[in-house]
Amino acid sequence: MKDKVIQAARDLGLQVDVRTLDAPTRTVAEAAEAVGCESAQIAKTLVFVADGDPVLVVASGAHRVDPDLLADVFDVAEIRQASPEEVRGATGYPIGGVSPLGCHLPIAFDETLLDYDCVFAAGGDGNTLFQVNPRTLADALHARIVQVAESPPAAA
Repeated sequence: MKDKVIQAARDLGLQVDVRTLDAPTRTVAEAAEAVGCESAQIAKTLVFVADGDPVLVVASGAHRVDPDLLADVFDVAEIRQASPEEVRGATGYPIGGVSPLGCHLPIAFDETLLDYDCVFAAGGDGNTLFQVNPRTLADALHARIVQVAESPPAAA
């Protein structure tokens, strides 16, 4: 899978160092601990099914994606998180390793990731990831930069 991600990056004109780590990176917490960053800097790639078609969401690890917001983003009546089988069928990657690279699906990109100079995304399996500038990644993917989670309530 790592080779697929590296080739997809090259095809998009990106230079990324896909690293295989000794520690697992399947969850946001595991990935953040493995690379020593905030959970918000983990760019988790999730698959949803929007009116029957798969779509990708690249979201900050600090957020829980709001399906209602996604339905508006993709202009669909129904949206739900994909099953593990649907994820692999749509992307070729297993859950916990879905890379935003090499999937060729419509992509919604969490606007809050742009608050960081670098983020970390999965590299194709549960032990690999790569570091990238989020603006560069979103531009290369032709992703729609949008709000994917409800904003936390403002402090009083």
